[in-house]
Amino acid sequence: MAGVRDIRRRIRSVRNMQQITKAMKMVSAAKLRKAQQKLNAARPYAHQLQGVLERLAQAPGDTVHPLLIKRPVQKVVYVVITSDRGLCGGYNSNLIRKTVGLIAETPQEVKLVTVGRKGRDYFRRGKIEFLAEFVALGDDPSYNQAKEIAQKVVRLYEQGEADEVYLMYTEFVSAINARPTQVKLLPIETTEGKQRIQYIFEPSPEEILASLLPKYVETQIFRSILEGKASEQGARMTAMSSATDNAKDMIDRLSLIMNRARQAAITKEISEIVGGAAALD
Repeated sequence: MAGVRDIRRRIRSVRNMQQITKAMKMVSAAKLRKAQQKLNAARPYAHQLQGVLERLAQAPGDTVHPLLIKRPVQKVVYVVITSDRGLCGGYNSNLIRKTVGLIAETPQEVKLVTVGRKGRDYFRRGKIEFLAEFVALGDDPSYNQAKEIAQKVVRLYEQGEADEVYLMYTEFVSAINARPTQVKLLPIETTEGKQRIQYIFEPSPEEILASLLPKYVETQIFRSILEGKASEQGARMTAMSSATDNAKDMIDRLSLIMNRARQAAITKEISEIVGGAAALD
């Protein structure tokens, strides 16, 4: 019966883990709904702001701003947005793998700004220079946190530490589908081939750009963080759902093994009793 006791102890351990993964799945589902609401509110604003800036950049006249100036590309900065915690399937590994591939294909000098512990811990083992790192954003990141990151990125670009800046984040599609995505953040580019419509701006396009362009960078980073948070919660919910199902399957298999062991023990005892009775006769 010692084998049966060991199996029963293991079943109890797996059942405890199943309760934990089931609870984590429910928590992630609640956080996912909240993250989706914030993301759905941020997406239209970011899209419209980008359209306004493109029209401003196409306005007639000498519209010059430091964040619009294109320089010969010698230094490329990747802003990599990952999570602070694990247990979320391939969410972090997929984005890191895509970033590593892009870095390998980039002939220019590459530097990093990491958002999240997982990305920071991975790239810290390499030889790529870190310009900044941001961790502990929490499950409900605020606009002020994105603003702090944006101000750092803008300073790097204005000081010549970066000639191009790319955002690396995971775009949320659904709870079971998310895409590692690369977006060029700076310098802002206008869409070629669009029909130019003449707008009258008040005050001048230069003054509006000076006000809106830093806000554009902040908004794009904030939206990317929200995309990442929604993708993280979706990936964690899916991973915990799979873990719960796997625990159930393991409990079923262990229960079957335990029943066979008990049956074997009972059969052995009956055989011993019958054998002893026969010997007495």
